[in-house]
Amino acid sequence: MKALQKHQGLALPLNRSDVDTDQIIPKQFLKKIERTGFGVHLFHDWRFLDDEGLKPNPEFVLNQQRYQGASVLVAGDNFGCGSSREHAPWALEDYGFRIVVAPSFADIFYGNCIKNGMLPVRLPAADVQSIMNWVEANPGAEIAVDLEKLELRAGADVYNFEIDLFHQKCLLNGWDDIGLTLTRSAEIDRFESDYRAKRPYYAEMAQSASIGPG
Repeated sequence: MKALQKHQGLALPLNRSDVDTDQIIPKQFLKKIERTGFGVHLFHDWRFLDDEGLKPNPEFVLNQQRYQGASVLVAGDNFGCGSSREHAPWALEDYGFRIVVAPSFADIFYGNCIKNGMLPVRLPAADVQSIMNWVEANPGAEIAVDLEKLELRAGADVYNFEIDLFHQKCLLNGWDDIGLTLTRSAEIDRFESDYRAKRPYYAEMAQSASIGPG
């Protein structure tokens, strides 16, 4: 996955609490296992006035011209609640978001964001509301995040946030579960080599199994 050290981008305010994963990506679009292609369906039921997605809802914030190209989402409390579908962060990331700022997140959604290279930033509700008000009052407002310093800048204001060291390290290095395992490939190879040297009969059994019946 893509590493994330610093990010600066246009901010979009989604002034709603308890945004669940079925609103982020409705169930009718969960028909494939690839991670790409979900961005066009992001917030479908709020974003469009028809089932086909042909009539954009002009009242929904994602359709407003001033927020086109946004990559930082500022939302209300309990973002990402509901089902555990990983498609929700896939849809956000595919649309172009790298940062989601909220007072709280559903636990599974929070973990899925990090596994997909997105940073969920928890801040006190009063701070999030101040940021949201600032974004709404300032067209083109950008938010800057420094993951090493654990710092978020919105205009002249600086907010410090927390993230556990393991998740911070994974994001900084672009390690998902596979990438993290590959960082230990030398140790894994060494273990395999030692294991086979001490138990040669396992290697013979494995070779016989791979050949199969003649």
